[in-house]
Amino acid sequence: MDSATFTRFLLFALLISSTRALVDSCASQADESDLSIIPIYSKCSPFNPHKQETSLLNTVINMATKDPQRLKYLSSLQAQMTTAVPIAPGQQVLNIGNYVVRVKLGTPGQVMNMVLDTSNDAAWVPCSGCTGCSSTTFITNISSTYGSLDCSMAQCTQVRGFSCPDTGTSYCLFNQSYGGDSSFTASLVQDSLSLAKDVVPNFLFGCINSVSGGSVPPQGLLGLGRGSLSLLSQSSSLYSGVFSYCLPSFRSYYFSGSLKLGPVGQPRAIRTTPLLRNPHRPSLYYVNLTGVSVGRVYVHIAPELLKFDPNTGAGTIIDSGTVITRFIEPIYTAIRDEFRKQVKGPFSSLGAFDTCFTATNEALAPAITLHFTGLNLVLPMENSLIHSSAGSLACLAMAAAPNNVNSVLNVIANLQQQNLRILFDVPNSRLGIARELCN
Repeated sequence: MDSATFTRFLLFALLISSTRALVDSCASQADESDLSIIPIYSKCSPFNPHKQETSLLNTVINMATKDPQRLKYLSSLQAQMTTAVPIAPGQQVLNIGNYVVRVKLGTPGQVMNMVLDTSNDAAWVPCSGCTGCSSTTFITNISSTYGSLDCSMAQCTQVRGFSCPDTGTSYCLFNQSYGGDSSFTASLVQDSLSLAKDVVPNFLFGCINSVSGGSVPPQGLLGLGRGSLSLLSQSSSLYSGVFSYCLPSFRSYYFSGSLKLGPVGQPRAIRTTPLLRNPHRPSLYYVNLTGVSVGRVYVHIAPELLKFDPNTGAGTIIDSGTVITRFIEPIYTAIRDEFRKQVKGPFSSLGAFDTCFTATNEALAPAITLHFTGLNLVLPMENSLIHSSAGSLACLAMAAAPNNVNSVLNVIANLQQQNLRILFDVPNSRLGIARELCN
């Protein structure tokens, strides 16, 4: 075999090996502490296994159309008055630009692809017999570890929207809205939850009985908020209230990011900022945003617009379910105007983006820095600009909170979190951010 033939043979063998590795990786998990995150249009995506047929810009525009409902939902959250897992961005039919988690419920385990939501607590899945649910449901009667809860159980009162009769016995039922335009009814139940090699026994979750609207994720939701029914609280003996993720870019077709559950394996050299707790909205991860720079210009923003206020819900949160970062209008306008001043236009609007320009001016585009207490995050250019598929147009990938949403929240969204390691350390009330190539 001559050298040229050998080279061709080697390249062919490497191609076959890489293809097999990609196929195998869709079914495999790294280990129990470092778990796969699959992009929305990845070949491994459980909802959209085919290559995306639209541009990244149009995809994000479509996903961001549900951001207003998301912000309305986040603003409505209130505390109860009476009291290797693969992760993939969900497809557009989810109607939320989120990431899904592949878990197993029951014994034997049934695979469910559930939306990962850092601003929600209770988990819920569609169960057999559900009205208005997707075709994939959790079949309760084949699980040997399944059990229902009745209204006498203390956990029932911990669920938002629970409903119990004043007298007699009844299953623990609850009603919830989600995404701003959907609602569902469910029963509180328990069963085994398998996360890679780990098992959380007697995991409490909602068994959905009926759905109305279009924003409820087809195979359910897994809440990573801070409430008593969240995955963090129910798995405290396993993960000690610590997790981190690295979200891959939406354009990553062949590669994956990772989710790390528990303190083991978390980055040690990572800059942190305090996590703030709002007793009126206990699920949300608040941080103290103190200012924003555009290039070398520290944007003038009135301090009261950034101030954390538990009573009104004002402040800044980190959220996995919003697509593009949203600032309340006066803050966004100040950031946008300074950005426009440095890029020099002309500018046009496209979807949620009101500051689009020809990509030839991208060399003038300044970096945007988010200033938090103890931490300055310089956004990589791919986290602050989004491009058309032809590369001829670039848009500032942020927006103002919609006028029809009575929101006082600033939301750092998942597009701005991509290719960063985001560490949530609840016991020590800190959030860490470090650069990491999630792909």
